[in-house]
Amino acid sequence: MKHLLNLLAAIALLVWGTHLVRTGVLRVFGANLRKILVRSMRNRFTAALSGIGVTALVQSSTATSLMTSSFVGAGLVTLPAALAVMRGADVGTALMSVLFSTDLSWLSPLFIFVGVVLFITRSASAAGRVGRVLIGLGLMLLALQLVVATTGPLFSSPAVRALLASLNSDVLLEITIGAVFAVVAYSSLAVVLLVAAMASSNVVPLDVALGLVLGANLGSGLLAVLTTAKSPVPVRQVTVGNLIFKIAGVAIAAPFVGLYLREARHFVSDATSLVVLYHLAFNVFVSLGFIGFTDMVARLVSRAMPVPVANTATQRPHHLDPSALSTPSLAISNAAREALHQADIVETMLIGMLNVLRNNDLRLAQELRKLDDTVDELYSAIKYYMTKISREALGEEESKRWTDIISFTINMEQIGDIIERVIIDIEDKKIKPQRNFSDAGMKEIVELHERLIANLRLSMSVFLNGNVRDAQKLLQEKARFRDLERAYATTHLGRLSNQTALSIETSSLHIDLISDLKRINSHICSIAYPILDSAGVLSPSRLRESRLGELEA
Repeated sequence: MKHLLNLLAAIALLVWGTHLVRTGVLRVFGANLRKILVRSMRNRFTAALSGIGVTALVQSSTATSLMTSSFVGAGLVTLPAALAVMRGADVGTALMSVLFSTDLSWLSPLFIFVGVVLFITRSASAAGRVGRVLIGLGLMLLALQLVVATTGPLFSSPAVRALLASLNSDVLLEITIGAVFAVVAYSSLAVVLLVAAMASSNVVPLDVALGLVLGANLGSGLLAVLTTAKSPVPVRQVTVGNLIFKIAGVAIAAPFVGLYLREARHFVSDATSLVVLYHLAFNVFVSLGFIGFTDMVARLVSRAMPVPVANTATQRPHHLDPSALSTPSLAISNAAREALHQADIVETMLIGMLNVLRNNDLRLAQELRKLDDTVDELYSAIKYYMTKISREALGEEESKRWTDIISFTINMEQIGDIIERVIIDIEDKKIKPQRNFSDAGMKEIVELHERLIANLRLSMSVFLNGNVRDAQKLLQEKARFRDLERAYATTHLGRLSNQTALSIETSSLHIDLISDLKRINSHICSIAYPILDSAGVLSPSRLRESRLGELEA
């Protein structure tokens, strides 16, 4: 029992080390890796090369698959190009297995020591994240030593040897077990290294080890499919297409395991090398042999999994891709895109509100009130998605962006609530009693509304680009809007003094409406404050005064 626990602990340490390396590299270089992948999509060969390089860094073809899938879902790359990236990603993880199979035990204490020092002393900086990567590498190397040390005593047991002997001559069972291990461990690299260590200790026969390696390759493809099971169709197309390549490769390679052993033993005698080189040979074969079929498989997957066509204005693409959460910079971008979609719906509500006011359209009023439910749902979804992004994994700029997105979505949600209340007031105080504004009063409301739409669009641009000059312009518009609201409230009181009948009938609605428009404008313009504050062009006193003004409004 003690030897079994030691082995399980060593395997867990290997998986955890792989996880630390993968997440650490994504946190430090995630944005740059995404740029490399996107820029390399000119043709399938450069795409495959980028897949090799990125996967060698993140230690996981699954992580590369999830990143690439997210790009397809965002419309940044085509499906054939993404499948070409995956052909290179499999080679990248195979190359890393060859590297880790060599005797690098002397690096383990060095990596762990340097990594811990960096992580503890500078945890919030890029150096601290690099330290996290070094800790992961050191733990992986240490875990491999522990696996080799513990497998000998454990598998010398007659009962265990009899159990392992039952795997002989059953390639399908070996592939299945290897696939299950890869899914459970969340890493085909860890499984391949474990199998190589077991083969070197004569725990499993070489032909069984190669069958397990084939299963690990199949499991990595299956893992990506399972991880993106709830993602949009374009994202799932990449992982399903990649799994098709892996299934085809395993089906072709499985019958030739014995041939590989007979031929390779003339050149390589070490069991560990035989296993990891087989893993490399298999992935090179699949990548080179199938890279010419990326277009065909892409068409096949597209026909089998067609992208649903939106047929109403409320249907939308889901940018909040759960598979992107492992890459914080990508998840932040997804949340920003969804926040802009939320703002688009708010704009639709704001434009429709004037049409309801002009045309007394009760049907449109009901539709706009339902849109507020969509705005609220988006707010909840974005907020929940953002809370799942690790704040520790974000750099200073990304942390500011995280805060800006949360603030933006809160303001959009509050604007939607105000618009819904305004529409209810229009129904109760104008449409049902069949009242109308005076020509002068209606003209004032239309002018305020036009300024409001322009300011909303400017705020969306400020949120997207962070332009300081546009943010300053937005605050200037806030002051102009406030002055107009006061002026129009005064002219309305003048019309009441002149006993204008239409103004008297709609006085309550008119005053409330221009006040609500000012409140909406305050929420719109508040988006400028974080931008100006970050740029250092907003004095603390001005920030306090502005926020006090919003509270008073």
